[in-house]
Amino acid sequence: MPALLDDVRFAFQPLFNLHTGGVVAVEALARPHDGNVQDLLRMAFRAGYLANTDVALACRAVRHAADHGLGVPLHVNLLALTIADKPELMAPLYGALRDTGRAPADLVVEVGTPYSRAPRRLLVKGIERLRQDGFRIGLDGVGEGDTPLSLLTEVQPEVIKLDREVVVALPTDPARYALVQALQHLCEHTGSLIVAEGVETEAQLAALRRLGVRLAQGNLLASAQRRPKVDATIATVLSEVNDPEAVTSTVTAPLRRKSGPKVTDFLHPATTLPDSATSEEVREVLANQPTVTGVVLVDESGRPRWTVDRNRFLLAVTGPFGHALHAKREAARLADKPKLIGAESSALELLDVVAHANRERTNDDLVVVDDDDRCLGVVRVADVVRGVAEMKVEEAAALNPLTRLPGSDSIAREVDRRILGGELFAVGWLDVDAFKRVNDSAGFAAGDDLIRAIGRSLTEGAASYPGVQVGHVGGDDFLVVAGLDEIVPFSAGVLDVPFEVETGGVTLSLATLICAAGSVASYREVSRLLAPLKEHAKSLRGTSWVLGRPNSDHVDVLRGGPHLAVS
Repeated sequence: MPALLDDVRFAFQPLFNLHTGGVVAVEALARPHDGNVQDLLRMAFRAGYLANTDVALACRAVRHAADHGLGVPLHVNLLALTIADKPELMAPLYGALRDTGRAPADLVVEVGTPYSRAPRRLLVKGIERLRQDGFRIGLDGVGEGDTPLSLLTEVQPEVIKLDREVVVALPTDPARYALVQALQHLCEHTGSLIVAEGVETEAQLAALRRLGVRLAQGNLLASAQRRPKVDATIATVLSEVNDPEAVTSTVTAPLRRKSGPKVTDFLHPATTLPDSATSEEVREVLANQPTVTGVVLVDESGRPRWTVDRNRFLLAVTGPFGHALHAKREAARLADKPKLIGAESSALELLDVVAHANRERTNDDLVVVDDDDRCLGVVRVADVVRGVAEMKVEEAAALNPLTRLPGSDSIAREVDRRILGGELFAVGWLDVDAFKRVNDSAGFAAGDDLIRAIGRSLTEGAASYPGVQVGHVGGDDFLVVAGLDEIVPFSAGVLDVPFEVETGGVTLSLATLICAAGSVASYREVSRLLAPLKEHAKSLRGTSWVLGRPNSDHVDVLRGGPHLAVS
């Protein structure tokens, strides 16, 4: 087997952050001279050296990456069977890291299929051992391989690699789209990140961006190469699909965090040196990596002690006598205390930190740290400003111009989020009775004033109930999503408000559907079930309110007089 490994070369494919367009890591891909890596591993399995060969490939990947001076995190592949094997088999990997000067935290170990052949207890134990030693964990082949869903929650990997077969189907297959939506929802709770692999078309990229997937790799973005350009960007590709909502597709709208993007959505790998580094060592790093905006000086535990801003540092060391004064002395003398922000912080919280910084440091990178204050990466203020601006533009475009309430897409996302979370909730459909008569008798300006008044009433009422979301879906139609304990007092408060136009009083009709966990599958189904309830409400005299449940013909009439003939 050693002779066969001598013929193995490696290509490196970048992983891109779809928010910033920059490279955040590279994956090492083995390229045997004959056949493929699966053939090589099958031969090793038959010879009884599968785990040894698998680890040897990972070691060679680390050494090849060191030859190219890749300064970003490296993804290496190990089989689940290997990780579940004897712990001592992993010793060569630790040796390769020592020889190349890399730390376990610089590696993401992608655990590969098949999972079913690896004893579950030993696999989980092996993964936890790697994590305790500082490695980050990824689970590969999710979506098409034999990855147990329970393993995603038990291991809670840092990275979930979405199989290319799922990515290919995203633009046209609603079921695959819903699968990734569910994975995104899971990742919200576990802290994992989805990496979409095999991105080949703009339609796939647009679908991923609509889903909120942050990391991706594939030939559309950059092919695997012997010498990858880790300073490459995909800004041009992203600009070509900057309106993902316009992509023709049969899929539904994305699930997005209501609180907006997190700082980790804009994360760049940090360029780090020990806090004892000299100014000459920092200067060499900046000279060899022209796109790096600064260096983070960390202690032995990886906690940031100082940050060196590129411009201020070079100004000091390249000035008169700068080299003589600073070269052999500690770089910390020319550094600043780091501006730190937690990984769970929102982008808006980051901007608040920047707003209170000294003016000369407003554009400095912020260092993102974990719960133990270890450096996870850096965030560039310009990326966050651009991302928040784009978010605000998207939100503004989705608002109804008359009431400034969100439209049906926002309500659809909220309903789907609650369905995926297994919540007990209610959806209400409210409209004005005989609204056309209002316009015809009092004029369309009076009709607009009435719609604005109802919108204000809904907004003011929702302010008292944090779990209520309201939307204006067009014309005189409004939607309400709320928890079961909130829908009754909120709705009663809105219906108690008297609304009038110049020609007289106005009545409203409200249809409410109570959705228990598992009773509805989608926003579309909720919409279909609400339609007959709304018809029932409008057949009642005066302001009316009816309540129904999926899979039941019983309707509770909470308000409204006897039935009238339905016009």
